[in-house]
Amino acid sequence: MSLQRWAENRNLGPVRRVATGPVESFALPANDGVLTLNAGSLSAHWDNLAVRLGFAPLLVDGQLFVHWLDLQKTIEPLVRGFMANTNPGRLVVLDPGHGGSNPGTRSVADGRDEKTFTLDWAQRLAPLLEANGWRVLLTRTNDVDVSLNERVAFAEQQRADLFLSLHFNSSGGGSREAAGLETFCLTPVGMTSSLTRGDDDDPSQLFPNNAFDEQNLTYAVQLHAALLKLNGYVDRGVRRARFLTVLQGQNRPAVLIEGGFLSNPAEARRVGDPAFRQRLAEAVAVALGTRMENGR
Repeated sequence: MSLQRWAENRNLGPVRRVATGPVESFALPANDGVLTLNAGSLSAHWDNLAVRLGFAPLLVDGQLFVHWLDLQKTIEPLVRGFMANTNPGRLVVLDPGHGGSNPGTRSVADGRDEKTFTLDWAQRLAPLLEANGWRVLLTRTNDVDVSLNERVAFAEQQRADLFLSLHFNSSGGGSREAAGLETFCLTPVGMTSSLTRGDDDDPSQLFPNNAFDEQNLTYAVQLHAALLKLNGYVDRGVRRARFLTVLQGQNRPAVLIEGGFLSNPAEARRVGDPAFRQRLAEAVAVALGTRMENGR
């Protein structure tokens, strides 16, 4: 559909061409930000925050045409804005990744395991969220094995309003160059994932969490934007993936954060600093707290 026509139908715009040449770029102003799209590219930006589309927009007779799934599942939620959850006693389940005999990746800076850092992050975050009006439960509170299915079942048993899985990243293959922040939510039906990690990616697959596609994205963008404000983060984008078991079966909005690369020496040193992990917790609390109460 023509992006200009879609915007006019929602009293947005006008859509402006902001770059010509090899790559034609277009900007759509909305109430809370500006969306920038590139003809022929899956890469888009919402107020300079990287977002991946499911389909590359097409340039036809000087106008940008966007796939209807991207309009429904990506652009509409962004321009509509973040919808606040103000229910009394709202419950978030924090999921510190790994644990027990599943250590996750190992820091190249000090040799400590991902499982240690994710648990510390969650334990720092919990009281901050409670101060913002959330009830908070953790899928694990010490160094124990909890299967991926058990983590999903726990959130279901507790009837959580939000599931947030906390992780740190690794480039694999011994490379130390990869760096930055990634935030994931489940891929909508009909789209290909922006990351597969070698797994099959069937666009026809439907998971329970797909009922929350739009909320997943708005939470992911809100969290990603807050964390990017920490100094030194490379923006690797808000991404969609199907291979993440802890997201697939959720009957609630669900997001997974990769808070930096433990395979990168500089980022691993930052993650190893308790003061930085406190700032990680504070950034998430801001995303789900003060700004949330403002309905943004």
